[in-house]
Amino acid sequence: MLDFTSALYLGMRHPSRSLRPWPSLTAGVPAALAENSEARRVAQEIAALQGCERGTAGASTLHLFWDLFGMMAGPRTRIYVDSGAYPIARWGVERAAGRGAAVSSFRHLDAGALRRQLHRCGGEPIVVSDTFCPACGRAAPLREYLDGARECGGALILDDTQALGIFGPAPGPAAPYGKGGGGMLRAAGIAGNGVLAVSSLAKGFGAPLAVLAGSAAAIAEFERKSQTRTHCSPPSAAAIHAAAHALAVNRSAGDALRLRLARLVARFRAGAARADFRFRGGIFPVQTLGPAPENEIIGLHRRLAELGIRAVPLWARAGAAARLSFLITARHEPRDVDRAVEALAQAGRGRPFAAGG
Repeated sequence: MLDFTSALYLGMRHPSRSLRPWPSLTAGVPAALAENSEARRVAQEIAALQGCERGTAGASTLHLFWDLFGMMAGPRTRIYVDSGAYPIARWGVERAAGRGAAVSSFRHLDAGALRRQLHRCGGEPIVVSDTFCPACGRAAPLREYLDGARECGGALILDDTQALGIFGPAPGPAAPYGKGGGGMLRAAGIAGNGVLAVSSLAKGFGAPLAVLAGSAAAIAEFERKSQTRTHCSPPSAAAIHAAAHALAVNRSAGDALRLRLARLVARFRAGAARADFRFRGGIFPVQTLGPAPENEIIGLHRRLAELGIRAVPLWARAGAAARLSFLITARHEPRDVDRAVEALAQAGRGRPFAAGG
């Protein structure tokens, strides 16, 4: 069975034999009292990769968003959420709403809609968005979001998970994703005061921990006030060592892995287009077919499985139609991509979404 369901985009897996040993998974001490020195080093290297002054590690993006929005919430806080933002950031926003913050959403990736809302409302604005949308393959207009927030004396909080490890500055034929893998903050050059980025390393870098990056002052304040650093376990030694290994691989071979991945994605898209399928996602490794009626997606998913291809079905909910995604990684071979396209052509022959999906 060929698997196109993994979000380990660069193919990093970090088996135990590749990692330095550790005396225990956890010291049983909260990070607020004694943070692992390797965790500090990893967080700082991720922050530097993103172009930020300082970073701090957390067990997950949920831990970081929970704390961050809990700290920033108040009766004058007004939070503006891009309507396409990932659910975990939204869960943090829900905590802020429970503490009295006013919350509204604006049209996905529409900086003009955000600016109009900001200028109509007072208070202390916080703009919340993903940096990149894998569903449509577009980057958020981060510079415009930040300018709008700063004009009103506010801040920008970003989820850079999808882009971290994949995108960077200076894209071109030899580096379609750009270089370095520092994510969209680095690509857009927007790090600085008023910008905070929460990023999981579990996708591009394959390590199950997260980093909050921003200015030195903002990170210091977060660490002083963080509740999860006091009441929750910090990242395990295994996760920290996996992140350190990922960063070493990124330094030595990251750009080569990104180039390989970009070529595989381009090969998949070209083959699918020849078979009269149109995928969303652009150059990003998440390639999505649809929208289509749910019964058609279910049927296509089943027929692909019978042909030895695993893909990700996205079932219809909240009025949205169903979709089907192929997640391509640097571990795939060109023949794997060709086989997936052949199976897609066979399984989807004669179906209504086969052309222009």
